[in-house]
Amino acid sequence: MKAGVIVFPGSNCDRDAYYALRDVLGYAVDFLWHDEARDLSDYGLVIVPGGFSYGDYLRPGAIARFARVMDSLRAYAERGGLVLGICNGFQILCEAGLLPGALTRNIGLKFRCMPVHIRVENAETPFTRRYRQGEVLRIPIAHGDGRYVCDEATLQQLRANGQIIFRYCSPTGALDEAYNPNGSVDHIAGVANEAFNVLGMMPHPERACELLLGSEDGRRLLAVG
Repeated sequence: MKAGVIVFPGSNCDRDAYYALRDVLGYAVDFLWHDEARDLSDYGLVIVPGGFSYGDYLRPGAIARFARVMDSLRAYAERGGLVLGICNGFQILCEAGLLPGALTRNIGLKFRCMPVHIRVENAETPFTRRYRQGEVLRIPIAHGDGRYVCDEATLQQLRANGQIIFRYCSPTGALDEAYNPNGSVDHIAGVANEAFNVLGMMPHPERACELLLGSEDGRRLLAVG
């Protein structure tokens, strides 16, 4: 499969994603420059990586949403192309209107960098079909603005449609505020659009693809081909 990784000024997880896709999964991978509009139809997956796009000025993702590549990404997603936004990529997809809700400052206002556990809430998407419903994954986070918020109507819609894909949980799968690292509403760690071809998540699956790094629980998520 051929995959693309978008690169913005300030991206710092683009090479992690590239390595996981090419060297671990064996995909053909291209970097996609932020200021370049192009046809993305040849790609089976496009990743919007983590980092600090445009220095996170104004707020994370607020400037990146206007990059020329985002028009290409929006058209790609509308045609059913698979899009994965990780950390800052999740923030960008929300700012661009490709996903509902928003990411705000963590409860406690501290940057959190640590392994967390997340529970698979919907195992019937292109990204989660290799997991079991309710399976608990160990995947690291690294963010200061990871608190997912939305209004009550949006939350009810996400629940009803199965668009909540991952929730923060204890190692045994229990939902407990003690294991919610950023104060996200309803313990949300990742959501999808209504068509389930666009997924955003704060944890970094590309950093959990090899046991050498402590976990390979993220590998199956990237294996969409």
